[in-house]
Amino acid sequence: MAASTSTPSQHPRKRDATAEHGQRRDLRYPEVPEPLGVACYDNHTHLEIEDGEVGLELDEHLELAARAGVAGAITVGGDVPSSRWQVAAANAHERLLAAVAIHPNEAPNYAAAGELDAGLNEIARLAADPRVAAVGETGLDYFRTEGETALRAQLESFEAHIEIAKRFRLPMQIHDRDAHDDVVATLRRVGAPEGTVFHCFSGDTELARIAADEGWFCSFAGNVTFKNAQQLRDALAVLPRELVLVETDAPFLTPVPLRGRPNAPYLIPVTLRFMADELGVDADEFAAQVSENTLGLYGPFGTDEREAWLEARRG
Repeated sequence: MAASTSTPSQHPRKRDATAEHGQRRDLRYPEVPEPLGVACYDNHTHLEIEDGEVGLELDEHLELAARAGVAGAITVGGDVPSSRWQVAAANAHERLLAAVAIHPNEAPNYAAAGELDAGLNEIARLAADPRVAAVGETGLDYFRTEGETALRAQLESFEAHIEIAKRFRLPMQIHDRDAHDDVVATLRRVGAPEGTVFHCFSGDTELARIAADEGWFCSFAGNVTFKNAQQLRDALAVLPRELVLVETDAPFLTPVPLRGRPNAPYLIPVTLRFMADELGVDADEFAAQVSENTLGLYGPFGTDEREAWLEARRG
């Protein structure tokens, strides 16, 4: 059965044009990098967020990705509307799969409005769609969240997402910012879903070793290339290669030397080549390992193959 060809009609969000330090960003999309010799995948992107001088539509994102040898991407929600958008996008394009969740920074807003339970029920409904490959991004964020009530809402939401992931036998993508100890403690206390991923890994070698011991995946974004991110490179070095993934987190975290410009899945080869160089391994061999990890975790992207894979997985 072929996927639907209808495409979501608009981007729910547009990114601010100012950089982290208040400077105007260069809003030109970079040139397409030389493709790797092996197809690669973007573990985590936000295609619903429009960026650049002229925002790219889904067809344009996928065309550029194809030119760069990027065979597919997981497009990730952060609230109910964006999660619905991801599911529609993944049903329209066989090279996309969706992840659905209420972001930890959004959970307190849903709770304050008395809508957290309803929102979580909608995430569970969306998770049943065959084009949904993961529950995420969910987790804990102590950088932008303050107050006991808000933190309780984050934890309640996180635990509910863990239950949803287990119910549908889906991997889970974790947002963990300044909350490593509590994220690990929660996963151990509640029981981590099969296929737990630390998206945009932000820890150090200690967290990497914990992840390795637990069999949790660590996904690296463009910030692994930043000058001040030696702890990420050190963490990468101690991880088993079979637990490593790569992502853009686009439109954010564009890798050096393109930092500050719009990010998109087609730039995955830039980060992947950097990681291979850091590890002293052949880029194509590393790409093959990371792609094997991605497909083993999320399953095939093609609709027919995916339906058979899901039927076998869920029994």
